[in-house]
Order: sequence, then C-alpha cells, then structure tokens
Amino acid sequence: MKKTPLSIEELKSRRKPIRNVNLEHKEHLSSLESLALWITNHIGTMGFFLVIFFWTIIWLSFNIFGPKEFQFDPYPAFVLWLFISNMIQIFLMPLIMIGQNLEAKHTKARAEADFEVNTKAEREIETILVHLENQNEMMLEILNKLKNK
Repeated sequence: MKKTPLSIEELKSRRKPIRNVNLEHKEHLSSLESLALWITNHIGTMGFFLVIFFWTIIWLSFNIFGPKEFQFDPYPAFVLWLFISNMIQIFLMPLIMIGQNLEAKHTKARAEADFEVNTKAEREIETILVHLENQNEMMLEILNKLKNK
C-alpha cells in the first residue's frame, strides 16, 4: 500500500503559529506574582547575601565595640535582632517557594511548546521521507524503462 504524502499546502494549513512561551508566561503573571518573582530573583543572589552578612557584622560590631552612648542596640537586644532575622527567613521561605512554583509552571509551558515543535517537525520529516520514497520509486521505474528500451 502506497502512502500518499501530504502536500506542502496541507502541511502549511496544519501549521500552528510559533509561540513565544516566555512572553506568554510574563504576560499572564499577576502583579503579586511578578513581585514575588522579582523578590526571589534578587534575594537569591550573592549580592543580597553579602549585604545581609556585612550589615549583620556592622550591626553587631557597633553594638559590641562602639561607644556606650551611641550603642542603639546593646547586649540584650541582640535577641531582638535574631528574632527579626528569623522573621525575615519565615517570610522569605514562602516567597521563594512561590517563585519556584512560578518557574516550574514556566518550565512546563516551555516543555509543552518544545513538544509541539517536535511533533510538527516529526510530521514534516515523515512527509519529506514519504516524498523521497515516492521519488525513489519513480526514478527506479524510469531507470527500468530506459534499460528495457
């Protein structure tokens, strides 16, 4: 049974427009989701870590070694600083998880778009191969007719 290949017009009519999944993802984010992504993208950097690290060292050093009259957070208040840092961690963890979930959705959308492109390419390659097989059969028929003359 001979498989008839799709024509180029049929292939073009079946073709879906190529999507930019990255752009679609950004367009569908709410303002709160955009804020969560912005925060997690900036907090998850070495720059942010260094700012927090050096701020903590300066804070603690000034309150330990600074002149007594200028110490704004003397010894017992370090507990307050530890409490504040723990609160920051408690608030950041859900934000980071929200950012990770949004990135996972984006990754899934990109994977689906890649699958669509791969499926389309597979159909087109199959059609090209069928065309080549038909051309090969036709060339063999022509060659056999030329030999028999």
